[in-house]
Parts: sequence; C-alpha cells; structure tokens
Amino acid sequence: MPPGALVGRTVESVEARAKHLMVRMSGGVTLHTHMMMTGSWHVYERGARWRKPAWQARLVIECGDHHAVCFDAPVVELLDDHLEREHPSLSSLGPDVLVDPFDLDEVMGRARRTDPTTEAGDVLLDQGIVSGIGNIYRCESLFIERVHPQTPISAVDDATLRSLVLTASRVMRANLVPAQGFSRTFEGQPGKAWVYGRAGRPCLRCRTLIVAERTGRDARTAYWCPKCQRSPQ
Repeated sequence: MPPGALVGRTVESVEARAKHLMVRMSGGVTLHTHMMMTGSWHVYERGARWRKPAWQARLVIECGDHHAVCFDAPVVELLDDHLEREHPSLSSLGPDVLVDPFDLDEVMGRARRTDPTTEAGDVLLDQGIVSGIGNIYRCESLFIERVHPQTPISAVDDATLRSLVLTASRVMRANLVPAQGFSRTFEGQPGKAWVYGRAGRPCLRCRTLIVAERTGRDARTAYWCPKCQRSPQ
C-alpha cells in the first residue's frame, strides 16, 4: 500500500505494543512503525523548527496545527486488518508489561516452554515471551532481584521468575512520565541506575566493582554486580 493511501484519512487511535507503534486510521488501515535503536517520533506545531534534518524524516502526518514526524525508523509499513493479524512480529508478541491486565501466567508459560539453557537476561529481552522490556530495565530488574543475567532459566524458580518479571513491569511503569526534563528512577535510586552504565564503578549496595560484558544470543551488553548477583557457575 503506497504512503499516498494515507492522504485524507483520519487518525482514530494510537496503540503502543511493546516497541511497536500502531497508528490506526479510518478505513481499516494501520500505520506500523518500529524504532529499533535509531528511530523516533516527534510532534511539532505547524511552522516550528524540527530538531532533526528533513532528510531523516521517513513520514510526516499533518493533523490540524501539528505535524507528527517519524525520523529514521527502520520499519515503516501500512497494514490492513488481516495483514496485522498475520504479521510475523506482531502476532508472536508476548504480553506487554505496560498493558493492563498484565497476563503474568502467560509470560510464565512462555518462559517455561523456551530452551531451558536460555539465560535469564535473554528471557527478559525476548519479545515473544514478554514484550516491552529493554536492556536498561532488564539489567536493573536482574540487579534488584539479585539474579545473575547468565543464569539458565531452568535454574530460576517460579517465585523468583514471577518477581523478576513483575519488578521489570513495576520499574517501567514508574518511569511513564513525559520525556522532557525527566530522569529515570530505579527503586530507591532516583536519577541514577543501580548497575546500568556503571561498569568499573562501585556497587551502590556492597561497593564491589560493577561488571559489563556482552552476553546472551544477541550479545547485548549486560551490567551486574558479581557479589549481589552470584554467578550460576
């Protein structure tokens, strides 16, 4: 479906599904974008100066006196209803940690059906198990619950796994505030992470130096305290 198919349509709703944004239009058309690591949406009043150059804009939606501009998003596509239901990424998403009611039992079931050698850190990032958790929040949640990121999921008991997922949800919800001029809070650490981005600095609990290492199937950088989060080996 060409982008010109949006001209004249009305935005009926906007839905965030994990890291996917669904802009639902009149006539049964949905604009699907995924920011990955490079994309962003900006909203401007008509005539305001954009904060990024125009050549980086993938799409502009004009709504009255405002423009919504999508910059640098790797995924921008138009879907009709049946294509959305059959979409390989959207149809396989696990429950979103920020959507009520949050289906923790479904998350537990998906986690227990995965390869038992999968690392706990990978389980939190697997959008097919639980969607919406990014690297910062997985590192912080693992620290808060004292779970080493490389612990095989088979070695994490149900009570700990439930607490881990609920902590990630709780910490993310605590940061649902307007983006301009705010700093994140991580359960007792307003404006400061417990471990994320603190490699080589002392742990705020025990003063042991924080470790950073690329780990897991996607080699994402994890941060942890080797004393507070004991190695599974």
